[in-house]
Amino acid sequence: MKTVAVVGSQWGDEGKGKVIDFLATQADVVIRAQGGNNAGHTLVVDGKKYALRLIPSGILNPEAINVIGNGIVFDPKGFLEELAKFDKGVVKPGKIKISDRAHVILPYHKELDALSEEARGDLKIGTTKNGIGPCYMDKTERSGIRICDLMDKDIFAVKLKAQLQAKNKIVKNIYGKTELFDFDTIYNEYLGYAEEIREYVDDTTVIVYDAIKEGKKVLFEGAQGTFLDLDLGTYPYVTSSHPTSGGFAVGAGIGPNMIKDVVGIVKAYTTRVGEGPFVTEQINETGEEIRAKGNEFGVVTGRPRRCGWFDAVMVSYSARVNGLTSIAFMLLDVLTGFETLNVCTAYKMGDKVIKHFPASLDDLAKCEPIYEELPGWSEDITGITSYDELPENAKKYIDRIEELIGVNIDIVSVGPNRLQTIVRKNVFDN
Repeated sequence: MKTVAVVGSQWGDEGKGKVIDFLATQADVVIRAQGGNNAGHTLVVDGKKYALRLIPSGILNPEAINVIGNGIVFDPKGFLEELAKFDKGVVKPGKIKISDRAHVILPYHKELDALSEEARGDLKIGTTKNGIGPCYMDKTERSGIRICDLMDKDIFAVKLKAQLQAKNKIVKNIYGKTELFDFDTIYNEYLGYAEEIREYVDDTTVIVYDAIKEGKKVLFEGAQGTFLDLDLGTYPYVTSSHPTSGGFAVGAGIGPNMIKDVVGIVKAYTTRVGEGPFVTEQINETGEEIRAKGNEFGVVTGRPRRCGWFDAVMVSYSARVNGLTSIAFMLLDVLTGFETLNVCTAYKMGDKVIKHFPASLDDLAKCEPIYEELPGWSEDITGITSYDELPENAKKYIDRIEELIGVNIDIVSVGPNRLQTIVRKNVFDN
């Protein structure tokens, strides 16, 4: 069985797009299984940059099938806008498959997302306002509209009318809005989208299952990160789905025993977008330097990311809850030029030293990092293609991270381009 799941192992933005693109050159099928177009992956191939939000990163592999699984919340308008940015020769017939079980994001989801976030005031979560949370709310409430519903104009009409009755009451009575959602406008617009995407819609659970049983190389593409998981992340500053390895099974419609290897994508430092405690954050020149050198701004939102030193407590937690079998270590080149590097090996909370990531954000906010100092390096590593050629201090840094996490670092990224990747072990051959 040749199945690999790629999981963000921090707060997202770890560089999953590059690793997925790198692995997708070997894959027969690439699957997105959770989230929506609130997550962004950036690919750089032959000097050209591609910013993906919903389309799987295997789109640039001419042979791969790209699956948008049942766990996705699907924005038809956003999908078509994204698709239009690619040359027609890239998106061949049969290259993209959309699950007929995926839930549809509609205009009222986006509006309610924005209204809810605004109403939170100082307690805002930091949502992208793309309607992700409200769509998952409808899904959980069992009132959502799925792709298979959108494909049938009569079923869509019945379900949309029921939704608009409920949503118009909410925007009027709770948020005081006088501009209500109009059935005809939304119905006609989304019937148009339905016809445009119809050729891509399929039962993707069958496609994925058959590919695995046939021994094909199947890549599960993670979005966001472990600490944004609804159950396992820094709640409530999380997303509305499960960007952990367990989420792939449900979101792709296959059994958990069909995922063989789990690759954790880990930055050589730590970043975070939005609110919430961040133990190793550097609100100083160090943080500014990391942000500038790493171009730490959101693909989707453009928001500057909060930056800090590597946190081994966090990544050890990720290794445990995801069952990581290997690590891809990203943006190592950003740390070039620092005289010394700090690695957080434990937290101090009052009189206690803790090595496990706490559930309570109040506890996390009280934690102080316990650092181990390591020597830095000044050599340019962006052109290095072999692990042995790395500066000794860079290798010592990697070795120490491996020791702390207890998982092998099989891939090391030394630049944004696909070719700027050191492969110590091919994860598809594990």
